[in-house]
Amino acid sequence: MTRKQRRLTLIGLALGVLGIAASLVLYALSGSITLFNSPTDVVERAIQPGQRIRLGGLVETGSVQRGEHMQVRFSVTDGRNSVPVAYTGVLPDLFREGQGVVVEGLVAPDRQFRADSVLARHDENYMPKEVADSLRQQGLWRPGDPVPGRNAARETGTR
Repeated sequence: MTRKQRRLTLIGLALGVLGIAASLVLYALSGSITLFNSPTDVVERAIQPGQRIRLGGLVETGSVQRGEHMQVRFSVTDGRNSVPVAYTGVLPDLFREGQGVVVEGLVAPDRQFRADSVLARHDENYMPKEVADSLRQQGLWRPGDPVPGRNAARETGTR
């Protein structure tokens, strides 16, 4: 075998090994690339207790219960299903019923979501794409309509 053939063989083997490694990494990450799961995803996929995920949706109207020592309980909904959430800590200023939220934490054995961080939407018009798509598919929201749960007077600017 000449030097040129040996070099081409080594380059070919190196590219093959890199290709196999890249495909294994992508395959391993394919199930966890989601930015967040909707409440319907959590219910339908029966996510195992102790698994760390992000849950996104709207804070269900009438579900916020504040307790002692900054404990808060609320439900996150996508219009079809709701997931109860327990959180201890300071909530973002924009957190309120009917608003978009993404919570990160663990699914507890009692199927309640134990959040260790709460992220509220960042402005008046933001709604995560997946949540908007889910609400749109169910016929609960169309672009240009007021976001569900938001006060109509706030939406139009009148008081």
